[in-house]
Amino acid sequence: MYIGRFAPSPTGPLHFGSLITAVASYCDAKANHGKWLVRIEDLDLPRTIKGAADTILRQLEAFGLVWDDKVVYQSQRHAYYEQALQQLQTQHLIYPCTCTRKEVADASDQRGVDGIIYPRTCLNHPLKSNAPQAWRVKTEQEVIQFKDLVQGHIQQNIGLEVGDFILKRADNLFSYQLAVVVDDALQGVTHIVRGADLLDSTPRQMYLQHALQYTVPHYAHIPIATNSKGEKLSKQTHAKPIEAQYANDLLYDALSFLQQHPPVALKIAPINEILHWATCYWHLNQVRHQQAICYQM
Repeated sequence: MYIGRFAPSPTGPLHFGSLITAVASYCDAKANHGKWLVRIEDLDLPRTIKGAADTILRQLEAFGLVWDDKVVYQSQRHAYYEQALQQLQTQHLIYPCTCTRKEVADASDQRGVDGIIYPRTCLNHPLKSNAPQAWRVKTEQEVIQFKDLVQGHIQQNIGLEVGDFILKRADNLFSYQLAVVVDDALQGVTHIVRGADLLDSTPRQMYLQHALQYTVPHYAHIPIATNSKGEKLSKQTHAKPIEAQYANDLLYDALSFLQQHPPVALKIAPINEILHWATCYWHLNQVRHQQAICYQM
């Protein structure tokens, strides 16, 4: 059975960029007669805004995007992440690290897809005493490749382009990369439709899925919406929250952004009719093979 999901972080209300992802993941699930789950990724507590999760859920309901099972909160699932970390430790695939960000930056000038590549200081030298420890996963110079359902053939040499990435931070917060892999596996997620800004993270997640002997889901990375400056729509770029009173227009715009060519008459149709049309005529292969597209309100 097809199981999809939408997994927002509660750092603020949903904006048009996040609505696009919600609509795409919802339509793809429903068009394939599957389930659509919602997971709140509130793992990074310092960035979590109080009340934002409830606001997001109310926004989804106001736009007719109703989930099919209990909402999962990452902040309540630390035991599952710790269990996965212990499994990797048993396999000798992770190691402690006491390096600070500055020390990593000073020790290496090799850059990858996500910043400086860690030079394995703590794997090859003694740890600093009485220093907080992070946990890193060992990576190999292995090419991970897959066929993305929107972006096509993707490949990445994880050892050369990413390096040994962190799974648990020195402040005891689990990383997004580990948590999302564990949650997708435990929730039985089979298809992941999300923004192309996460495309570079997918090989890391596949690397962990293989190590933990999880089934690898199908991936589809849709273009992200940007402003006229080429910046991703986000709280940091002052993207406006979506409002229920404009639900018809915004759903129409989201479907248009996704190249589904909705008829203009849908702009004045009830929300349930818009979503019914969207799932009946949904074609993932019509979504543009681009990683970013400018959207003008």
